Amino acid sequence: MIVAFSITPLGVGEGVAEPVAKAVKVVRESGLPNHTDAMFTTVEGEWDEVMDVVKRAVDAVAEVAPRVGLVLKADLRPGVTDAMTGKVESLEKHLG
Repeated sequence: MIVAFSITPLGVGEGVAEPVAKAVKVVRESGLPNHTDAMFTTVEGEWDEVMDVVKRAVDAVAEVAPRVGLVLKADLRPGVTDAMTGKVESLEKHLG
């Protein structure tokens, strides 16, 4: 599965980069394929391992924020691996 998620620390003021970095660190240290951009972090793996990473990322932010928002979108496609890369490669082929 591929999961794109965004964690928003609430009640910490206007700057959220430091608390968000705690979540991204959890994802990067997980060893799962991942990518972070300005809006979401995407991670790929099996259901249990991906959801564990998301939970630990939320918990890391919750250590420093009194409230945490989570937006999550998942693509579940059994038997498919390396979809994070494959989907983009397919798109690029169509773009020429």
